[in-house]
Amino acid sequence: MTLAELVTFLVAVCIAVPLFRRFGFGSVLGYLAAGIALGPFGLALVDDVDRIMHMAEFGVVLLLFIIGLELKPSRLRVMRRSVFGLGTAQVVVTTVLIAAVGVWAGLETRIAVVVGLGLALSSTAFVLQILAEKKELNAQHGRAAFGILLFQDLAAIPILAIIPLLGSGSGATDNVLAQGLLSVAVIGALILGGRYLLRPAFRVVAALGGHEIFTAAALLVVTGSAYIMYTAGVSMALGAFLAGVLLADSEFRHQLEAEIEPFKGLLLGLFFVSVGMAANLGLVLERPVALLAITASLLAGKGIVLWGLGRIFRVPGTAPLRIAFTLSQGGEFAFVIFAAAIAAGAMPKDLAALLIMVVTLTMLLTPFLVTFGERLARGAAPDAPAREYDEIQTDDHDVIIAGMGRFGQIVARILHVRRIPFTAIESDAAQVDFMRHFNASVYYGNVTDPNLMRAAHADRARVFVVAVQDARESIRIVEMLKKNFPGLKIYARARNRHHAHLLMNLGVDYIIREAFVSSLEMAAAMLREMGDTPDRARETIERFRQADERLLRTEATVLHDEKSVLQSAEAAWRELADLFDADEHRSVERDRDAGRLP
Repeated sequence: MTLAELVTFLVAVCIAVPLFRRFGFGSVLGYLAAGIALGPFGLALVDDVDRIMHMAEFGVVLLLFIIGLELKPSRLRVMRRSVFGLGTAQVVVTTVLIAAVGVWAGLETRIAVVVGLGLALSSTAFVLQILAEKKELNAQHGRAAFGILLFQDLAAIPILAIIPLLGSGSGATDNVLAQGLLSVAVIGALILGGRYLLRPAFRVVAALGGHEIFTAAALLVVTGSAYIMYTAGVSMALGAFLAGVLLADSEFRHQLEAEIEPFKGLLLGLFFVSVGMAANLGLVLERPVALLAITASLLAGKGIVLWGLGRIFRVPGTAPLRIAFTLSQGGEFAFVIFAAAIAAGAMPKDLAALLIMVVTLTMLLTPFLVTFGERLARGAAPDAPAREYDEIQTDDHDVIIAGMGRFGQIVARILHVRRIPFTAIESDAAQVDFMRHFNASVYYGNVTDPNLMRAAHADRARVFVVAVQDARESIRIVEMLKKNFPGLKIYARARNRHHAHLLMNLGVDYIIREAFVSSLEMAAAMLREMGDTPDRARETIERFRQADERLLRTEATVLHDEKSVLQSAEAAWRELADLFDADEHRSVERDRDAGRLP
């Protein structure tokens, strides 16, 4: 790659990728768009696409190495049902279905199998990015989708290994057998050598070499294992993947991932750019009917298979429907598989070009499909029966606690230790059920309801503790209590400084900022570690606490005047600095009088 080509690539990527991510399409499509713009159907700024793609394939090698690093045996055991059950079924059923359709359409069996294997896989990078942005990786459909994608990543390795065996020059049984035996022998040698040599070698490098030597060693492992596989006629990605698996349980796993990640990101991005350049947009005009028909058939076929398997494997709720719309697209490994198939003579170039455009279109449609599937699942979900609030039947207790999260639990435990009875009310039904496992006296109810508070005898309580996490709910509770139970003392938890200002203006009797006290405790411990006496550290912390609380009260009186808030804060910090300067001067004078200073 020339310097001019490198600059061109970087400019295109820096423009396209942020734009596509800004509009929710993901970085992969940004890279593809940059490639299309640079390719022969765009500005035609790059001529030798094959040369660029051949170099960029190393990004896929690095991706497989990092995937191998993530596959610790313990992780696979936890996810074995979704990975090896649902994932295996999806790849096998989808491959067989697509291959059967291909044979019916007139393709040779070996070509139809390659097409099925390539289109059965979904986009790991694309789907995981969408799920992460929507914070759905831990949802039912998110976990199941991740398991399927994990198996697809694993399946890509043997698929890439068998592609050469399906090529036009691999018809002789003896050649296929010899190639298979050679592949098994090389893989076995790599596993044995890696198992007994890799970790000791990295220990030596970590002990004697610097950071740059460790980076070089990490790249050497990836390139070396890939080269060994390449010389044996096996996929380079398989060698890198095996090296990653062998190091997955080592103490160097996280460091290796950190060293390889930047190279992987750039080269994988370059690979997607090269795929975009290779996309034959002329097919949109030449064969629009075939292109759209195959795209629609792939999305519908994979979606139906995923939905059906989700139901068979008893994935709960509407998760099978969400999975169907999330994973129905083609994936980036299809580009790799089809490129390998062309090189091995297992697929004609014109068919590969058509299918690459199909995969690109399905990826373009994925964000819209995910959103549509989300809405469809929300409409199909049965309405959960409303749980009635608990009927509070309790004696007069001096303390009522609203909110039994981590904060409220600590208050409740201390009261329990001192044998002080209390009434706890929580608006989260799941949290109530959880607390009742420990025989805690917790009621499920709406704390902002004055009738419920009367049933809890709030009019006869001495202290009401507002321990809820949500700041807006906390304010609503305090407003209700002040209106209906004006004589009740209110102790409230403040999430932050602004929340404390609002509570102070409502006349709350005692406010504790949840991170403030713990921060002071840590600062005191740090001062003692730095050489302060316990008394000196305690005095410093107390002065800071008093100054900050004065500032907090001043800010609360001018809460809606930003200029006044800033002025009061600046004045308070100047006052605090003057106090500390005076303390330091007195300390120096005392040391000089005691003869500790000249």
